[in-house]
Amino acid sequence: MKQIAALPYRIEDDGSASVLLITSRETRRWVIPKGNLIRGLDAHQAAAREAFEEAGISGIPCPSPIGQYRYDKRRKNGKVEEANVRVFPLAVVSQFDQWPEHGQRDTRWFSLPEAANAVQESELKMIIRSFREPTKTGLTQRAVAWAREKGGEKIPMLKWFQRLMPQQGRFFELFEAHAATLVTGADALARLLQGDDVEGHSRTIRDAEHEADSITREVLQDVRRILITPFDRSAITGLIGVMDDAIDQMNSTAKAIELYEVTEFDQCMRDMSGIIVEAARITAEAIPLLRALGNNSARLHDLTERLVKIEGHADEIHDSGLKALFHGKAEQQPLAFIVGREIYGDLEKVVDRFEDVANEIQGLVIDHA
Repeated sequence: MKQIAALPYRIEDDGSASVLLITSRETRRWVIPKGNLIRGLDAHQAAAREAFEEAGISGIPCPSPIGQYRYDKRRKNGKVEEANVRVFPLAVVSQFDQWPEHGQRDTRWFSLPEAANAVQESELKMIIRSFREPTKTGLTQRAVAWAREKGGEKIPMLKWFQRLMPQQGRFFELFEAHAATLVTGADALARLLQGDDVEGHSRTIRDAEHEADSITREVLQDVRRILITPFDRSAITGLIGVMDDAIDQMNSTAKAIELYEVTEFDQCMRDMSGIIVEAARITAEAIPLLRALGNNSARLHDLTERLVKIEGHADEIHDSGLKALFHGKAEQQPLAFIVGREIYGDLEKVVDRFEDVANEIQGLVIDHA
């Protein structure tokens, strides 16, 4: 028996992820929203529908499942059947006060470790635990961060110690700040493609792109002036370059939508934006792990592998959407077809840039881990 499920999540201010769990109606155990496939809806759309009906949430579903798990489903007649459940990440946008199964279930936000401990299925535990690992920082980094927070740079001994240390710039901090602009831009792009507040979401993307440009300039300045860099200079410029290309392409997409005054979007366009949100989330997790390549090489491999995988899925969605657009509008609405083709092209380029990010990270792991 095949089923689908949503893994509803939100990213907290400190970069950690929280997951929304619900209770089952009969046993009251903690589960994720799940159900059967729905005729006329793709699997990830059906998972999003179940999340609304069971948990009262809406958001941006990723069309690429993050994993699958099995459990024994008991029928009303007493028979037990094994269910195979595909799990789709759902970036939560709204949580409602009323929904179809309100009063029948409890809902609660959990940290990833808490959520993994709360569910019973071993494979689902693994999916939740591996969804987003906490950033691992070394003792020295934590100590310096603490000293700076406490005004330690004013302490004479610490100032003397800092002068002895090689000046390596703020590359990691800048990479992480840039990754945050990608998350902001991807979220705004996905909301824009829902047809809601196009002008406002376009402005958010534009602001994120300007901030990303400033960060990129600072990185390039540090590359020129810093004596000792954590990686080869070409690797640093290559990584920040492809990250900047990703936010630039998001901005190009928003500009085209504003220029042509598009307010309605195909489902395949929205599905591609779901891929982009997932790609930005993965990038934001991967970038801090560059601080300790050796310790984090396995996790970085898993993350970049998923980036490459979802890029391939985005290509399939792009081709399917473009084909449907051609058959639907090429003859009777040629201008609408040209505009739609341009938007599809821009969205495809955004996802391609995230694949470039994966390739740059893989190169760093090969060279330095």
